[in-house]
Order: sequence, then C-alpha cells, then structure tokens
Amino acid sequence: MTSPPLHDRRIVLVSNRGPVTFTDAADGPLRSRRGAGGLISGIGPLVKGTDTIWIAAAMTEGDRQAAATGVAEAEGFRLRMLAVDPDTYHLAYDEVSNGVLWFAHHGLWDLPRQPAFDRSWPAAWDAYRAVNHAFANAVAEVAPRRAVVLVQDYHLCLVAARLAVLRPDLDCVHFSHTPFAPPVWLAAIPTEAGRELLQGLAAHRACGFHTQQWATDFTDSARQLAGLTPTTFVAPLATDPDDIKRAAAAPACQEALATLQAKVGDRTVIARVDRLELSKNLLRGFLAFDELLRQHPEHRGEVVFVAEAYPSRPGVAAYARYRDEIERAVAEINQRWGTADWEPISLSVEDNFPAAVALMRRGDVFLVNPIRDGLNLVASEAILVNERDAVLALSAEAGAWEGLQEGALRVAPFDVAGTAGVLHEAVRMPAEERRRRAVILGGIVRAHTPAQWLANQIAAAGA
Repeated sequence: MTSPPLHDRRIVLVSNRGPVTFTDAADGPLRSRRGAGGLISGIGPLVKGTDTIWIAAAMTEGDRQAAATGVAEAEGFRLRMLAVDPDTYHLAYDEVSNGVLWFAHHGLWDLPRQPAFDRSWPAAWDAYRAVNHAFANAVAEVAPRRAVVLVQDYHLCLVAARLAVLRPDLDCVHFSHTPFAPPVWLAAIPTEAGRELLQGLAAHRACGFHTQQWATDFTDSARQLAGLTPTTFVAPLATDPDDIKRAAAAPACQEALATLQAKVGDRTVIARVDRLELSKNLLRGFLAFDELLRQHPEHRGEVVFVAEAYPSRPGVAAYARYRDEIERAVAEINQRWGTADWEPISLSVEDNFPAAVALMRRGDVFLVNPIRDGLNLVASEAILVNERDAVLALSAEAGAWEGLQEGALRVAPFDVAGTAGVLHEAVRMPAEERRRRAVILGGIVRAHTPAQWLANQIAAAGA
C-alpha cells in the first residue's frame, strides 16, 4: 500500500471504535469490513491510504486476533488493534463511559434518583483509567518521534496525562464528539474522579468541540471543579459529500429505495434516522406525531412517519427499557389511528445503512429532535442526498443547529405539542419555501469539509 504523508508531522489517531472490523474465518485469513459511525465516515477517507496509524479497541474475536499482529493494513488503513481484558473493558465502556459520562454530558440523569455511586464505583473508575493507560502505552509503542496524537471522544480522556510521562515528545489533542457537562451535571460524579477526568483533558495541548456552547461548558467545569484553564477550539465535523453520495448510488440503496417507495406510495413522509439512544429523543418524536394526527385529522392517511432506528448500547439496562417504551408507543399509535391500507408509523430497529440512506433520499420532512447532541451528522447527510427538498425540523440542542439554523425549523425537544406544530408547518410548507430552505441548507453543508476539521485539530497541536 502506498503511504503518502498526511502532514509533515506523522499522525496517530486514537479512538475507541476503529475504521475496520475483523471477522474470524476458520478456513482462511481474517476478513475485514469497514466500520460505521460519524467519525469513520468523516475522517476515514482522509487518512485512508496514508501513513497515519489508527489505534482502536478490539471489539470482536477477529479484532483480537488482528491485535496480535501489531500494526496491520486493512481496507486501506494502518491499524493497531488493542486487546484489553474483557472484564476491564466492560467496566470502562459500559459502566463508566456509557453509564456515567454519556449520561452526564447529555443531561440524561433523573437527579432525584440517579446517579447513586455505590461500593462498585472505584473498581469501575480504575478500569476506565486502566483502559486509557493501555491506549497510551500503545501510542507510546508505535508513534513516530514528534508525532501528533489526535485522541477522540469521552472514552479516552486520560490518554495525554499518561503520554506526558511516557512520550513527552508527542503533542496530543483531544476532540469531544459529544456535548460537555456543565458544572452542575459533572459535579454529580464522585469528586476525585471528576477532577482526574478534567486534569486528564487539560493535559492535552487543546480540547476541541463541535460548538462554542460545548467548549464553554467544558471550560466552566474545568475552572469551577478543578481550578483549570484548558485551551479549547471549535471545529464542527463535516460530512464527506462524495462518501454519502456513493452510498446513495449503490445498488443496495437503490433496492431499499424501491422497497420504501412501494410501501409509502405518494404519501408525505416524515423521516428520521437515529440510533436507539436516550439522548436522540425518539419517544417524544413519535408522541408528537400522535399529537399531529389528533389535532389535524386531514393528515390521517396522507402522512406516514418512517424511522430507521438501529440498536445502541445493549449492555446498558436503561437502553433496553427505552427501546421497549418506544415499541409500545408505536404499536399504540398505529392501533389508534391505523387503517386497513395505512400504517401511521413504520419503525425498523435493524442496523440497515442502505435503508437509512434510502429514507434520507425519500423523506419530505426530516425530524432531528435530540435532547442534547454533540453535532448530529445525520442532518447534514440527509441534506446532501435528499431528492425532495425535505424540510429539516431540528432541535436547538443539536450541535448542528449552530450552523444550520438559517434553513431549518426550530424544535424544542421537550415540547411535544410544539413539535407537532412544527411538523404541521413542515408538511404544509409551500414548494417554493421548501426549495428556498433546501438551497440554503445545501450551501451551508457543502461549505465545510472533513479536511478542514482535521486541519483544525492538527493546528491545535501546534503542527
């Protein structure tokens, strides 16, 4: 593989999830396939085929076998898969990263009841530290001298502090793809762990965020809870237009679009594509559609809500409960309003990327109503591939709102009746106004590139 330099200083990219997943093949070599996620779709095409080394956790048995080979080449990437003790990784990933940090950053706790840290907490935090140190050790082992280390997301906040001891020649930058908890939420974490988290982030040359609001929340927490004044920068990740358009033109997407069209016919389609994730606010979105049908009978039989919602975090009990709530609500709404030839809500809970992109192409209204979201690339992806001048109904608590508000309709995520009103406005919007907004949104999305986002991180390292 030809490996041209990405920059005049070598780059090491560090993330929990890697760009490639390996499958154990009993009768031959490991098989690899591209991974999923906004980070991979955004930055993957930029580092593919370069000399960048990408370090990520081994998720599958095939990944663990790949980890034994050191730095390997697969799907155009130079990879170092890191195999961590499964029990340690479970505590770090499920208990701390997803069960505590994700809830803190997204404001998901029911504070009169949660969190409640018991005697199991110290072991979980020790595991989080151990995983971060394992990543730092791997970076120290493979990073070229004076490399720039780009650490991604809330799973890996303590890497730079360890690397400062092991490899002081490296310059580390951290980027958070989530919001950051303001002091009142972060203070719910046990004091010493919260302070160590903030100190670990402050050990980076700079910490990046998708919006100024998330950067401000971080600096407020660092100052109030740890007496720190870390350096920050703001750089929203952009969608790679070529990548998403290739997916839209692929045969699998064409087939999925034909299937979708056969189902919805000429009805107006309210669309959403999301993970089954608490912060994405799917349940209130469906309840808002229920309210729309109740308040505006003229939409019954004429509008269908199609949702592609792929599973998320099965190891966290709250997510299983949330999925159950969603499926019950959808069944009740369909029972209440459905007819022999019209199912109001079509919900798929499978990980089906071609079907998701097909829905982005076909939707007439796109609902993105998270409680709180670092960015939400789905909004931009839908803008790039949609073929019907879809109206974007967007939560002001999505990081994407900061850039897209000129062309979107504003959604208040907790206001179910208000969201129903926004959906009504979107469904009834005249064609000329839809077109005007679509042109604005397309121009905004195309004005930013993943290359700019990556360049901002490298610059923040002083490179």
